[in-house]
Amino acid sequence: MAISTSLVNGSENAEEHRPDHGLANLSLSSKTIHADDYLNKGRDVAPPLHVSTTFRYNRDPDQLKAHRKEDPDEPYDEHVYSRHTAPNTTRFEAILSDILKGPALTYASGLSAFHALLVFLNPKRIAIRNGYHGCHGVIGVHAKLTGLKKLDIDCPAEELQPGDIIHIETPLNPTGSAYNLKAYAEKAHSRGAFLTVDSTFGPPPLQDPFLWGADVVMHSGTKYIGGHSDLLCGILAVNPARAKEGWWDKLFEERLFLGNVMGSMEGWLGVRSLRTLELRVERQSNNATKLVAWLNFALHSEESVAGDAKVVKAVLAKIDHASLQYEDIKEGWLLKQMAGGFGPVFSITMKEQIFARRLPSKLQLFHHATSLGGVESLIEWRTMTDPRVDTRLLRVSIGVEGWEDLRDDLLQAFQALSEESQGDSKK
Repeated sequence: MAISTSLVNGSENAEEHRPDHGLANLSLSSKTIHADDYLNKGRDVAPPLHVSTTFRYNRDPDQLKAHRKEDPDEPYDEHVYSRHTAPNTTRFEAILSDILKGPALTYASGLSAFHALLVFLNPKRIAIRNGYHGCHGVIGVHAKLTGLKKLDIDCPAEELQPGDIIHIETPLNPTGSAYNLKAYAEKAHSRGAFLTVDSTFGPPPLQDPFLWGADVVMHSGTKYIGGHSDLLCGILAVNPARAKEGWWDKLFEERLFLGNVMGSMEGWLGVRSLRTLELRVERQSNNATKLVAWLNFALHSEESVAGDAKVVKAVLAKIDHASLQYEDIKEGWLLKQMAGGFGPVFSITMKEQIFARRLPSKLQLFHHATSLGGVESLIEWRTMTDPRVDTRLLRVSIGVEGWEDLRDDLLQAFQALSEESQGDSKK
């Protein structure tokens, strides 16, 4: 779904105003390159960067339209002020709406998008599991302001009331574990509640939460949609059925007054990044799945006296990733939900805290840094930013390097840890 000029200016019905660009049958990569073609005005192949915050009105007084129009569906044909719309963010949202399969809005960060979602739905209760600690921080702010009550995501359905939220992050931060969206959608909707999904760890083409009943899908676009560790961005995409009920329009109106909009530079970077989204994510997902399979085989191999297995077993205790959820794969829902591949993030738990603390310093190809989703591989001793996690846990975000190179880097780092540990024990 691409956003028309009327849609981005707050039309009554977002679904009715989408233009037909003949893109419906194109691949994801074709859409990321061409979904915004209808916005091209000049001869530039790469869209220009617009830095202005304000835009001149039409010089022809007969073309001026008052903000309160008799026909609410008559579109504005110009940008007015960048807190409302701007050329680069409009172009970015046009592509996002097509590839996320629901009208999308962008925000200054992932957490500002989550904040906007809670402001809009204003639930009395939100059912959530651990996941990203930042979302729990936002919930804490709303609890102070509105009395929002936090429930466990697996609470009895009877604890939910109409207008409440089940908010599920899948795959989950920091483990990369996946959860059954259809089951949570049925639970929420049976009580008149809503399902909101943080799909940051499962970007296109990996999964489409709307297929399984999500009402709103959230992304921290800072991660895979940005993809180059240089863009701060949040995204909300609305289920087309909810858009018909005016959800997108209300979110658009409230964003204007919340003021948490993306800057033009960020919108320009977002368009640039989306062009290669499918190429990057497929490579990252494939790399991660191969690395997890290698680590898991080594960890559980019966050949414990030599080779990779001996090195891995000496320091590693546990691996978490959706590809290791064998029972869920056998049941069938996981492969249907993540039809495009498993997430590029997984976690490893070391045998000792000192191993987790020291492993990043032994690696050559992994940057020791927070965040994820960039073309470069990252590893984080997660307790550096999230005090709730096991202090032996490291979150691994896989980039687009050769997976064999990443494997060899991990192996030599494990070997260095093991030798260092043995040396310390002899002292």
